[in-house]
Amino acid sequence: MATTKKTPANEIKKINLALQGGGAHGAFAWGVIDRLLEDGRIEIEGVSGTSAGSMNAVVYAYGAIKGPDAAREKLHQFWKAISDAGEKYSPIKRSPLEKMLFGHSLDNSIASEMFKMITHSFSPYQLNPTNFNPLKEVLESVVDFEDLEKNSKTKLFLSATNVRTGKARVFGTEEVTADAVLASACLPYLFQAVEIDGEYFWDGGFMGNPVLYPLFYSTDTQDTLIVHINPIERPAPPMSSQDIFNRMNEITFNCALIKELRAIHFVQKLIADGWIKDEHAGKLKPVLMHSMRADQALSDLSVSSKFLNDWDFLTMLRDRGRAVASEWLKNNFEHIGVRSSVDLAKEFL
Repeated sequence: MATTKKTPANEIKKINLALQGGGAHGAFAWGVIDRLLEDGRIEIEGVSGTSAGSMNAVVYAYGAIKGPDAAREKLHQFWKAISDAGEKYSPIKRSPLEKMLFGHSLDNSIASEMFKMITHSFSPYQLNPTNFNPLKEVLESVVDFEDLEKNSKTKLFLSATNVRTGKARVFGTEEVTADAVLASACLPYLFQAVEIDGEYFWDGGFMGNPVLYPLFYSTDTQDTLIVHINPIERPAPPMSSQDIFNRMNEITFNCALIKELRAIHFVQKLIADGWIKDEHAGKLKPVLMHSMRADQALSDLSVSSKFLNDWDFLTMLRDRGRAVASEWLKNNFEHIGVRSSVDLAKEFL
């Protein structure tokens, strides 16, 4: 791992990160963060995350207490621990032949089909009555949550979905625990709903993947970079039942984000066209939006590969994330603090 570059303070630019969830595909965002930190010209004030994005967020924030290199090392440690735990606990075990035949896909593997049949027939309350979750073990082995709460230099906003109300619940830095992260990543057909203060939570991706508004209201930085995991566009309509399911999943988990981007675009237009009365204009914070899309980088991967935990697969995703981040820095670093580098209306609306 290359050492983070030293950059004079007056050349550093601040951004907020918004990290989507997507299971093992979160290793792509790991690569993005790793490359941004290695570059040395980026300082991260706040991070909003959902599911795997929440995991990347807390691991980054904990490591960042001691600096960029420590944050990069913690992210590496976390994803290696995820891979090791997967080898130990995952119900989906692929044979060498299946790896050779299906590559980075579980769509047609015997293990995957059995897994889908079981999880769609029985609830996690039946399959896992003790509510064992190896992710908690991994998180607590990498992150000291008490230290994170006391010393975090990063503002955290982790989203989960309240099962009772259907509303988004955002956990701020002082509320972040291992359970809050697990709530943000709780897929209903795999894990029992996570109880926190008498309420029950599922994956945050249903209501915000990730939520953006806390970054506007609770940070001083006007630049927000969205790191996408779920492709927005596909070149052709899906034909097979598996591809149809995959595309439905992508659209569902992008829906809340696109709606929020529509609202942001509307407010930006109000400001740009002078529709806000002078006495209220100062109450609106101008925001600059940036985006790292995964449409091409992850286009060859199906939803099923989000359950893969092979170390070579995770590091491949990391390297793809680093490559996308390198290209983005080359083309867009100069725009940070100056203007948005993404046309919301054209790309998302």
